[in-house]
Amino acid sequence: MAASDDEVWIDHAAGPLIRPYTVNEGRTRPTVDLDLLSLVASTGWASPDLDPEHVRVLELCHTPLSVAEVAARIRLPVVVTKVLLADLVDCGAIATQAPPSLAGAVDRALLEKLLDGLQRI
Repeated sequence: MAASDDEVWIDHAAGPLIRPYTVNEGRTRPTVDLDLLSLVASTGWASPDLDPEHVRVLELCHTPLSVAEVAARIRLPVVVTKVLLADLVDCGAIATQAPPSLAGAVDRALLEKLLDGLQRI
């Protein structure tokens, strides 16, 4: 069934109507373990045959950004963004850094005061 000339395939407020999984060619699992707070940054290397989405991510990552921030800026779901980032890590175009551990930075007394205040509500 061919699309008629009257059909609208773009919503100007939402952008092109393309399913996110088409960006990743149906892949839903990244090959690299990335946390939402993992930092990603361009290494300066780029292949000439990258997809437009990969190029867009590389342009953003000239300065280190979190995975969550990259997803927000390219306006794609986090899972889709993680697959794009993993592709770039695999080809050496992006380097990652795990988020800092917060285990030692947590103030137990502050957490207990917070819990006490929440229980009073």
